[in-house]
Amino acid sequence: MKRSLLLLSFVLLPLFAAAQDRPVWVETMTRIAEPVLSHLADGTLKADMPFESFSTNPLRREVSYLEAFGRTVCGIAPWLELGPDDTPEGQLRARFIDLTVRAMRSAVDPASPDRLVFDGRISQPLVDAAFLAEGVLRAPTQIWGRLDDATRKNLIDAWKTSRQIQPYESNWLLFASIIEAALLEFTGNFQPDRLYDGVVKFRYRWYKGDAWYGDGEDFHLDYYNSLVIHPMLTEVLQVMARHGLPGADFLPEQERRLGRYAAQLERMISPEGTYPVIGRSIAYRFGSFHALSDAAFLHLLPADIDPAQVRCGLTAVISRQAGMPGTFDEKGWLTVGYAGHQPRMGEEYINTGSVYLCMAVFLPLGLPESDPFWSRPAASWTSRKAWEGIDVGADHAL
Repeated sequence: MKRSLLLLSFVLLPLFAAAQDRPVWVETMTRIAEPVLSHLADGTLKADMPFESFSTNPLRREVSYLEAFGRTVCGIAPWLELGPDDTPEGQLRARFIDLTVRAMRSAVDPASPDRLVFDGRISQPLVDAAFLAEGVLRAPTQIWGRLDDATRKNLIDAWKTSRQIQPYESNWLLFASIIEAALLEFTGNFQPDRLYDGVVKFRYRWYKGDAWYGDGEDFHLDYYNSLVIHPMLTEVLQVMARHGLPGADFLPEQERRLGRYAAQLERMISPEGTYPVIGRSIAYRFGSFHALSDAAFLHLLPADIDPAQVRCGLTAVISRQAGMPGTFDEKGWLTVGYAGHQPRMGEEYINTGSVYLCMAVFLPLGLPESDPFWSRPAASWTSRKAWEGIDVGADHAL
């Protein structure tokens, strides 16, 4: 009964206390990020981070540390980019900016005990070099701008090292694309074939309709359109547009598709703050809403969606999942699971580092408190309104 009341309070909180939503997000995000960033900043990540996985490949453990770091930076970067200020949140942000910069130095310094793996002995580093690139692109001032010259060179070398890895004909093509986009943005140089291959395939060959892409030629009913495809494709095209590259004309259409897909994700949030347990990598928890958070952050939500209903729906999901017993171990590290500790819900490739992709939900914290996403009064999300008997209107495909 006590746990049921606690979960109910998490779900009802955003409807009655809109001003509390942002503190809930900040507290949850920093709680998740703290062990990863503080240990890596101090050079103790490899010594202290646990490894929970069904994998028997010893290299999986070696790359799990880059998974945790790349995915953490991917999600926290927009919040960091707001910069420090005199408010309590701004001072907390200053601390995490410092942690992230120090962690980056440790991650790519060849002499560091926590030097992370970017080479091609196993294919996984391509994935997380990409999430790291996505994060740095989201914080060009507070991350890239604060790195010393040696760390910048080491990071560039690390991204170039990941070129040893040939991406699969799937969402993996966008991992190569976004690394090249980061290299273009920060160095002015890139490999055209690795940048363009993913963009061309998703634009001309793998679109299935109504804002859904195939994960390669085939369609998969999972959250990878949200986890990877829409956010990375949009980010790559934005970089291409800034640099005047051919093919950037696709950006407006991709942004329209992202908005439509975000609207579909918003409708998947149940009145109780749950969502369908469908597809692989479900242990990424609320990271499955990466595209919805990205659309809100980029102001690409459809006009008929109140940003407040997205905020409240996501607050319900975040609070419900983060509040489940067993989500964190006794030292504050995330465990494998969807609603608590459920290790069999993770595939062979899932491990402690992998599940930090849940951080991708926190992108709207990069919007200031004055933004309508945070300032508008609390509002019910679509499914909650519909189950309350409110006429929400019809849903239409693109």
